[in-house]
Amino acid sequence: MTVHTLTLPVADEEIEKLNIGDTVYLNGTVCTARDMAHLQIRELVQRGEALPENLAGSAIFHAGPVMIKDQQNHWKLHVIGPTTSIRMEPHADFVGSLGVKLIIGKGGMGQDSLDAFKKYKQAYLQAAPGCAVVLAAGVKAVKNVYWLENGMPEAMWVMTVEQFGPFVVTMDCKGNSRYECIKKRAREIMEDITAEK
Repeated sequence: MTVHTLTLPVADEEIEKLNIGDTVYLNGTVCTARDMAHLQIRELVQRGEALPENLAGSAIFHAGPVMIKDQQNHWKLHVIGPTTSIRMEPHADFVGSLGVKLIIGKGGMGQDSLDAFKKYKQAYLQAAPGCAVVLAAGVKAVKNVYWLENGMPEAMWVMTVEQFGPFVVTMDCKGNSRYECIKKRAREIMEDITAEK
């Protein structure tokens, strides 16, 4: 297993080096996006309007951060943890077509995402649930926020990060999925147990 420190935006060549089981830390700009933010991005693209952020080579974090304002009325991150990624599965090919290279979340994604990862050279990074404070330490500044009218968790937060992680590669651009490996092994164990009876 290899440890990678990537500076965003990343190129295809860097994604191709990632394999399931590798550890990744990120530097640069990361955007959060959950259900509503994905829909807002889709609407902008459908209307032919510019996106608020350039997503080429970027990382999207499926997360609903808790933000607070400091005495100067600037947003500061309090904690950030992953949300379940499979909800964003319908957007798999669309997100890939925007040039997004890394998706961070929990629980993995499905076959449409695996296909998109191969097609667009992307990877999925598992963020450990329960490590919101650890992850928050890697966020150095909140650069911007969009669609706050949808609520804090559903807004798109743009953050500057340093040594943000650790994350584990659980789906790579070669068609490998740690989640599918686990499911396959679980089926084998179940078949063994059933055969013994």
